[in-house]
Amino acid sequence: MLYEPRLHVILHQPEIPPNTGAVGRTCVAVGAKLWLVRPLGFRIDEKTRRRAGLDYWEHLEWDVVDRWEEVEHRLEGRRFWFFSKSGTRSIWDTRFAPGDALVFGSETSGLPPAMLARYADKLLKIPIRPQVRSLNLSNSVAIAAYEACRQLEFDASPDSPPDPSASPWS
Repeated sequence: MLYEPRLHVILHQPEIPPNTGAVGRTCVAVGAKLWLVRPLGFRIDEKTRRRAGLDYWEHLEWDVVDRWEEVEHRLEGRRFWFFSKSGTRSIWDTRFAPGDALVFGSETSGLPPAMLARYADKLLKIPIRPQVRSLNLSNSVAIAAYEACRQLEFDASPDSPPDPSASPWS
């Protein structure tokens, strides 16, 4: 293990490789583990990652699973937050905790309807003006991950615990 994840970022059936690459970079930056739930809209083997210039992935804790239930099982006991434009609770009204899992759907269809219904009480939205249909997946992950970091006062070193007296932005 490269580091103990402070958060878990889960991409459910991501489709666009550059978005997943940007999410991976954000995960390295904040010390989160990236989970990818198949099917993926791209290959993720080492040769493909190297060709895409994802050299920072050697610093990333990540895993690929075949089914959503596998993530649920492996992260049992953690709190899951599901991000959707149909969420009724704002990200700003949520208190995040160390080890929380932030779940995002695919770029074209979001999270599946069954998942939205099952976790309706855990659906969060990032407020946006009505003129905008949605935010880019990697932007949404960055907003959510950094809001969690702001609340938890993480510093930038991957192995140091949060220091409540220190600013995470220094």
